[in-house]
Amino acid sequence: MKQWLGKRGSWLTSLALSIVMLGTTACSGGAAPTATQKPTAEAPKTSETPKPSATPKPPEKQKLVIYTARDKNVVDEIIPKFKEKNPNIDVEVLTMGAQQILERARAEKANAQADFWWGGTQSALMTAANEGLLESFKPSFADKVPALYKDAQDRWYGEMLLPEVIMYNSKALKKEDAPKDWDDLLDAKYKGKIIIRGVLASGTMRTIYSAMIYRQDAADPKKGYDWLKKLDANTKEYAQDPTNLYLKLAREEGTLSLWNLQDIMIQKELQKQPFDFIYPASGAPILVDGVGIVKGAKNMDAAKKFYEFLFDSKLRVELAEKLFQIPTRTDISKDTLPAWLKGVELKPLNLDWAVMANKEMDWMQYWDENIKGKGAK
Repeated sequence: MKQWLGKRGSWLTSLALSIVMLGTTACSGGAAPTATQKPTAEAPKTSETPKPSATPKPPEKQKLVIYTARDKNVVDEIIPKFKEKNPNIDVEVLTMGAQQILERARAEKANAQADFWWGGTQSALMTAANEGLLESFKPSFADKVPALYKDAQDRWYGEMLLPEVIMYNSKALKKEDAPKDWDDLLDAKYKGKIIIRGVLASGTMRTIYSAMIYRQDAADPKKGYDWLKKLDANTKEYAQDPTNLYLKLAREEGTLSLWNLQDIMIQKELQKQPFDFIYPASGAPILVDGVGIVKGAKNMDAAKKFYEFLFDSKLRVELAEKLFQIPTRTDISKDTLPAWLKGVELKPLNLDWAVMANKEMDWMQYWDENIKGKGAK
């Protein structure tokens, strides 16, 4: 009996242990999946090594060749800003007179060497457009520039307005003693005191002289020729370029000249030259100084980028403040423009610019051959 009870106790102990183990297994996370559960699929193995992300390619190098009639101060201010925004564009700038740019564009018509014409008179640009020297390009700001200041076929746009005024050495000549209007320049008291920038190479001077002929009588240029002959009699000499003009006036080799308002202000305020201006009482030729892409430009994309950059409204306000430029864009608030500009009354001479552009070459050729240096004779 004792032997049977011992065996029975061992059997009961074993049964109890088995029940405990079954309960533990049922509560654990390692239970086998039920009929409604599916084992998690193992991710397929691959022998390929993940490729590193590709490094973006830097922008391709581009070139931009600019012919400009702009003052060196203007070029030095703008080109570095453009390069900063477009580091992939290599810019080459060649400086010359506006008329020289026109002549060079003519000579290179079959194989353009420049991409962008930066700084040209309205007359020169109209002539270039009519001769097929400029590309048609409608920039994003096209509707912000009045029709009067741009080409109807988008071949050039006016960048700024340049009133042509009387320039004088403010150290050598008091303002009250300076000429007040164009005809005052013919007074005998100014004989030998006038120095003029060489006319034929300068778009500015060609415009001023053509305007003097037009204001006398465009239909009869003889009256204008007589006026220019009297001016020539009072003219001491013709300076070969703007730098030479500034040097001679600063040295008081002469005290008067005719020049554009912007460059006078640059010399006065930035270069601290003893120069100032008189805005002629009867009005001034307000030259539209513009830009265009050269026909057949080899670097068209870079030229378009420079075009858009030049007319950026923020840049225009900055250039009005720092470089005395008068913008053509009409969407720039007058409140943002500098004080010096608010004080200038831009009274224009009544001129027909189409007639001026058409007649300029003949008028200037006659002046060069028959008047220059002969006025006193």
